[in-house]
Amino acid sequence: MHIRILSFVLVAALSFLAPAAQAAPYAAIVLDARDGSVLHSRSADTPLHPASLTKMMTLYLAFEAVESGQLDLDQQIRISRNASSEPPSRLGLSAGQRISVRYLIRAAAVRSANDAATALGEAIAGSEQAFAQLMTETARSLGMTQTTFRNAHGLTANGHMSTARDMSTLARHLFYDYPQYYNIFGRTSTSAGVATVRNTNRRLLNGYRGADGIKTGYTRAAGYNLAASAERNGERVIAVIFGGRSSTWRYNRMVELLDMGFDRAPSRVAVVRPGRVAVGAVMASTRPMPRGASETTQLAAAASLVGNAFVSSANAATSETQTSSTVPLRISTSTSGQGAPMAAPRPLPRPSGEWAVQLGAYRDADFAESVLTDALVGVTEPLVGAHRSVGQTVVNGVPLYAATFIGLSENQATATCSSLHAQDRICRMVRPNG
Repeated sequence: MHIRILSFVLVAALSFLAPAAQAAPYAAIVLDARDGSVLHSRSADTPLHPASLTKMMTLYLAFEAVESGQLDLDQQIRISRNASSEPPSRLGLSAGQRISVRYLIRAAAVRSANDAATALGEAIAGSEQAFAQLMTETARSLGMTQTTFRNAHGLTANGHMSTARDMSTLARHLFYDYPQYYNIFGRTSTSAGVATVRNTNRRLLNGYRGADGIKTGYTRAAGYNLAASAERNGERVIAVIFGGRSSTWRYNRMVELLDMGFDRAPSRVAVVRPGRVAVGAVMASTRPMPRGASETTQLAAAASLVGNAFVSSANAATSETQTSSTVPLRISTSTSGQGAPMAAPRPLPRPSGEWAVQLGAYRDADFAESVLTDALVGVTEPLVGAHRSVGQTVVNGVPLYAATFIGLSENQATATCSSLHAQDRICRMVRPNG
């Protein structure tokens, strides 16, 4: 009898503990937003599921696209079947419907609408997959070294990870890089065209003095996440929580973290604006290109949008008069010393009569390698027997890594570029040396 009672108690205890064992890991960080100094951290560099904090990057890139002229706030975006089928939270958009960029931004920022976020990503990069690549590359340029994005909304996906530190970095960039748009995060409600949406973060906005953003997030895998910012008497604090146990727990813990931040932050500190670093390359090859513009112009526009170097060939055209689809390729086969400048590029040796295709020249060798890997996924047959090459070169004094497939026939090269062009990717055929 006693054994049965003990067994029952043990099973009940284990059942009670099971949810806690399955809870998402907790992580947090608190920054002085003025100079980026860390005031508190716990597991801040542990890769975790960001959930809808992901939309901070989606919106960052949307602001960037508007400022660069790639998108207009009043531009009407046609909603794809992919965007319309996103699960809640949603604005409720239908496939084929048209809605302005302005309303998509509001819905993604305030309601955390997944369909709006996907629609923005597709409008910027042509596809959700291409936009995720752009998101990741932009994250690297901002110094978010532990972040990889797989979608525009943040629903759980294999490899879609970030850290509390990385998200605090992104939060600072949103505030300093786009102050003219930052106020959207502080609205408790707003019109999104087809509906009035209420802010998922309104409890903090209404309940904490000085709070003016930024973004909530929740999935079962992530727990209750929150990136928040508040300003008091000229002091600004940013705090990020991953893995909250409930929305109430998340709110109470965020209040504690923000209070801690204001207690620890000095009354005066010099403002140090966050900068961007030149790593990787602009995913210009994944963007739909403006009609009537030369490739050089298109690439320059894409590079200015994200702020990194990208050229379509290692011998990059500097004059808009060059329109040939095939260009000489001059690279070396060395891949040592990432980013180290070379005295001069050398021709890549390959047998006479063999063609090559070049998919870009990038600042980071690993990224150039990933470009080749991505191409293999969508262009399998024409690349049978091809050899991958990531070679170092210098373009206008900038050390880059050329991503190239070599050892092709002319037909293979033509088919490869035709397929990549159909995906709105840049591909340039390179004639044989001999």
